[in-house]
Amino acid sequence: MPIHEVDPWRLQYFADIPCPADVDIPTEDADAWEWYPQHRWVYDKLAVAHSQGLLAAPHGVMPPSFPVFSKPMMNLHGMGIGSRVIRTPTAYRDAFTPGHFWMPLLTGDHVSTDVAIVRGNPVWWRHATGTPRVGGTFDRWTIHAEPRPPLEASCGAWITQHLPTYTGMLNLETIGGTIIEAHLRFADQWPDLYGKGWVQSLITLYAHQHWTFADTPRQTGYSVVLFAPHHASWRRPSPKLIKTLLTHPQISSIQITFHTNKPAHLHAMPPGGFRLAIINCTNLQAGRQARRELAEAMIQA
Repeated sequence: MPIHEVDPWRLQYFADIPCPADVDIPTEDADAWEWYPQHRWVYDKLAVAHSQGLLAAPHGVMPPSFPVFSKPMMNLHGMGIGSRVIRTPTAYRDAFTPGHFWMPLLTGDHVSTDVAIVRGNPVWWRHATGTPRVGGTFDRWTIHAEPRPPLEASCGAWITQHLPTYTGMLNLETIGGTIIEAHLRFADQWPDLYGKGWVQSLITLYAHQHWTFADTPRQTGYSVVLFAPHHASWRRPSPKLIKTLLTHPQISSIQITFHTNKPAHLHAMPPGGFRLAIINCTNLQAGRQARRELAEAMIQA
């Protein structure tokens, strides 16, 4: 499939939509790194920080003040491994880690933004925010219908300056309007919530370098996540239950996000729980009810 997706539960978004055989669309950072060598510098988070004029440096260079935030300069799989707040010079010396750097401890909204770009010009935006739970897990993501004009203005200026020849999708993570990570791809957890025809426009963007999506009317969407305790046992829900839940007009998709033939410890999961399912919907109460029914069917102990 020219839309390269490694998670089988997300193939449902792309499987029935024609895509030219010579068009490759990444959903994974490793693929984007290989296919866009002239733009792969965006995966260097220290370079992204410097591109915005932030004071940041590799471990070994003493910060002029504290607290700071420390994280890997580059990591295409498990982007935040070892990230932490460092509050004192002593704690900083104790935390020296190869390949890590420090930057300011930012505050404000943490936003995930998908942007369609044509030759360095942003032509479409959509923003999502997460509702966190314990241990790196999320209760849900909200995919907002509303624009964020100040964020789009600042990120748009950064894109135009630093990616002037790029055409494709870009995912930006920002805190308080500052870019903390950039990915040469889109968020493949909820493309169904962007609206009918969005995937066809995605293919046109990569095949013909222009954007055709008629983005009206927008609806706020929700990507509701079901986690189980790591010590629990679970099983796949019946196809009948999935089919029944999908009859609700405001539930657009259900992803069962684990491999039954793969040991639990080999799945990449946050410490706070094992992700079993994701329900994408345009009605939060409907998504929560579907989550409850899936939990009853899937979690055994």
